[in-house]
Amino acid sequence: MEKVIDENKQGTSLQLENKQDNNKKLFIESYGCQMNFSDSEIVASILSNEGYNTTTKLEEADLVLVNTCSIRDKAEQTVRKRLDQYNQVKKKNPGMKVGVLGCMAERLKAKFLEEEKIVDMVVGPDAYKDLPNLIKDVDEGRDAINVILSKEETYGDISPVRLQSNGVTAFVSITRGCDNMCTFCVVPFTRGRERSRDPQSILEEIKDLHDRGFKEVTLLGQNVDSYLWYGGGLKKDFDKATDMQKATAVDFSQLLEQCAVAFPKMRFRFSTSNPQDMHIEVIETIAKYDNICNYIHLPVQSGSTRVLEAMNRQHTREEYIALVDKIYELIPDISLSQDMIAGFPTETEEDHQDTLSLMEHVRYDFGFMFAYSERPGTLAARKLEDDIPEEVKKRRLTEIISVQNKISLERTKRFVGTTVEVLIEKTSKRSEDEWSGRNSQNTTTVFPKENYNVGDFVLVEITDCTSATLIGKAIGYSPMQA
Repeated sequence: MEKVIDENKQGTSLQLENKQDNNKKLFIESYGCQMNFSDSEIVASILSNEGYNTTTKLEEADLVLVNTCSIRDKAEQTVRKRLDQYNQVKKKNPGMKVGVLGCMAERLKAKFLEEEKIVDMVVGPDAYKDLPNLIKDVDEGRDAINVILSKEETYGDISPVRLQSNGVTAFVSITRGCDNMCTFCVVPFTRGRERSRDPQSILEEIKDLHDRGFKEVTLLGQNVDSYLWYGGGLKKDFDKATDMQKATAVDFSQLLEQCAVAFPKMRFRFSTSNPQDMHIEVIETIAKYDNICNYIHLPVQSGSTRVLEAMNRQHTREEYIALVDKIYELIPDISLSQDMIAGFPTETEEDHQDTLSLMEHVRYDFGFMFAYSERPGTLAARKLEDDIPEEVKKRRLTEIISVQNKISLERTKRFVGTTVEVLIEKTSKRSEDEWSGRNSQNTTTVFPKENYNVGDFVLVEITDCTSATLIGKAIGYSPMQA
């Protein structure tokens, strides 16, 4: 559950600029976390070179791909319903090919070809470069499946097409996989072990974005704090590296600093962090550079040390609080957000109260909160009985959300009467006459458009707020404006 899922983006079909000579149409739809949406950009780039232009019209597609998530049962059920809808279209267009990509493909593997007769191919997160061969297999009448997890694949040599981009913000993947075997999570089984991209390829991708006018980059990974480049290979094999490889290795704080120094007029964020892997050097680097945003997504899952141990989280309540206190000491203006699970197996009322009291101490600006959902294949599903009644899970989740909403409003109010820097991203949802962007702390900010444009860095005087949105008036450009 280390992945932030934006419910507003689920099921988005993606479109990019057409190549004139391409004559086949690709419909690609994404579910789950930002890693899946980023992977869809990689897939679109690969298939663009195979003669496919994207379309948002399912009925005209030659190839339909759905990039899937396994983090919660709800996500998998949504995909199954979509496959039923694809099936109705395929009856009218029997030449249409359908493939399932991503984590759900990796989890179910060949069962997908057996259960979902509509599916022609199943492609895991490390096999996207094999798509041209898999499509050829389908064309020749064979079922196609590649769910082999790689020890090396990072797609560092693929320049992703930016799908439905606002031209201002972009995601750049720096790691793939996860070594943290949290008992509730399928990610290590669907995305494999941790490996990092060559920092040079990351900087080159950011330079390309910079040259095309992008203003903000989010460095992306299942666990960015574990980033470690020593020439390639799995992070767990670092102890076998040569002395030279160890001496020249690049960790996350160093990568973050390289990005901030190389592109001083771009803003940088990162997601997701894991508490036990966040070192003091990362916090010091954030504090040192104004163009690294004062925001950290720091999933905790529970406020109870006993439950954290059952989850196989590699930190205690006390260690997490000590980390948060150090972050606030070095970056007083930081915003933090959380992931929280209500009703994990064996959770008692005392454990639940520990979670609520932790939230009061940390003062998260916002959070992503879920009732526990048993995921097949995880250690929890194999070893722990899902023994908390649904009504208890729902009640505890409601209480967690209530506490978070109260704190969110209090945290957002701290900006009223201050001036914040905002990167304009789009027109506000609430008014055509207002811009919308985010401040360094990741809080949405709206203000009158006046003569400013998308992509401008502006200073906004905050006059009012809701629990999630700042309201104000621009008073000029910020020093970040090139």
